[in-house]
Amino acid sequence: MSKNADYWIEILQLKEHPEGGFFRETYRSDEMIKPEHLPHRYQVAHSFSTAIYYLLKGDQVSAFHRLKSDELWHFYAGSSVTIHIICETGQYTRIRLGNNFDEGEIFQTAVPTGCWFGATVDDKSSFTLVGCTIAPGFDFSDFELADRENMLKKFPQHRAIIEELTNVRPI
Repeated sequence: MSKNADYWIEILQLKEHPEGGFFRETYRSDEMIKPEHLPHRYQVAHSFSTAIYYLLKGDQVSAFHRLKSDELWHFYAGSSVTIHIICETGQYTRIRLGNNFDEGEIFQTAVPTGCWFGATVDDKSSFTLVGCTIAPGFDFSDFELADRENMLKKFPQHRAIIEELTNVRPI
C-alpha cells in the first residue's frame, strides 16, 4: 500500500500549522535556558531544543516566515521539497531536500537565523514529510509570518517567489 499524505497526517497525529501544512511537536527538552543567558533577541526562557514532524501536501506551501534560531530540516518521505531562503542582504537560495543525490538533493539542511524562508513540494501530485529541529527550542514568540507588501518593498527582485509564498491562507 502506498502511503499518502492523509495516511501520515492520521498516523502521526498532525495538526494544521499557521504557515500552511501540518505538524506535531515530537520533542521538547525539559531543560530550560533563562532569557538572560540567551542572545538579546530572545525575550523568554527557551527549552534547549525542540523537534517537529512537518508535512505539506503537493498543492500546499510553507509561507515565508522567519525565526530567531537556526532551523534544521530533515527529509523523511514523499516528494522532494524546495526550501526558498531570502536573507536580509537580499541573497536568495534554493535548497532541495530529498533522496535523489544525483539530482543535487540532500537529506538535511540548516536555515540561518533571521532569514525569510518557505517551502514548496516539488511533485504537486504528492506530498513531503520532513522534520525540523531548533535550538534553543521553538517558541511562537520567535515566529514571524511575512507580509507580502513589506517583502516586495525590501526584495523587489524576488517578486515571483514572494508572491507565491506570502498571503497564504492555511487550509
